[in-house]
Amino acid sequence: MTTAVDKRRRQMPRWREYGRPRELVVRYLLLVFVLFITVGPLLWQLLSSLKGAGEDVFGAGASLIPHHPSLRAYREVFDQVPVWTYIRNSVLVALLSITSQLVFSTMAGYMLSKPGWKGRKLVWIVLLASMMFPFESIMVSLFLSVRDMGLVDNLAGVWLPGFVAAINVLIMRAAFLAVPREIEDAAMLDGAGEWKRFRYLYLPSAYGAILVVTINTFISAWDDFLWPLIVLRTEGHFTLTLGLARLQSSSFGYDQRMVMAGSVISVIPVLVLFVITQRWFYKGVSSGAVKL
Repeated sequence: MTTAVDKRRRQMPRWREYGRPRELVVRYLLLVFVLFITVGPLLWQLLSSLKGAGEDVFGAGASLIPHHPSLRAYREVFDQVPVWTYIRNSVLVALLSITSQLVFSTMAGYMLSKPGWKGRKLVWIVLLASMMFPFESIMVSLFLSVRDMGLVDNLAGVWLPGFVAAINVLIMRAAFLAVPREIEDAAMLDGAGEWKRFRYLYLPSAYGAILVVTINTFISAWDDFLWPLIVLRTEGHFTLTLGLARLQSSSFGYDQRMVMAGSVISVIPVLVLFVITQRWFYKGVSSGAVKL
């Protein structure tokens, strides 16, 4: 049934639904500014990596658009450093991190969402407190622990600090708290045990949060540079970000185009993953914001 309000809304100009023209102009200017800040550096790196041998990347005479586009920098990167070995190591570390994060953050988040057991608040406080300390403050103790376990210059030593993160536990806890208690009570009346309720009731309702944890873990493991730099020694064990950083050394002549090409290569998998999963990612972020 059409009301008078609906009729007036249909007769109203389209722009009135979103605000006054001045507000729209300010809004779009802010969006363009944010787009320039986020996409601008990546676009500059891409265009710089495509420049020919005689074109400047930096300096007053450098132009943004390459006059003689070429893929020479990318070919030289793959010829001079074992990029595929670096990619394999980074993928392995990322898969190990994703697996451990999903397994343990979902189980820990499920337990924290269940009321009535002693020590629940203490564990909650400890998790929140652990997020207050930056990685640099525990870096030395982590390295000593990894060294004592004999995992220096080993990909397992790179993966170990990313075994499980407090923020992912809190995200899963928030997602599980959004499940109505009445549904779980009905499942219990039907004879569903703890594992069946977790597997068939809670996990399907938290797919969005699981995707958020997966994407965040992949990006964190893929982009990590400091910890692999401390732990790894052999080039055959280098991750992609650590291996491509060697392009800035004097042994490769410090070709600026190769450095830009390496940066583009390292960021392509993250962009592809985010573009494919962005719809579910934003849904997972909004669902994970419930009862945090």
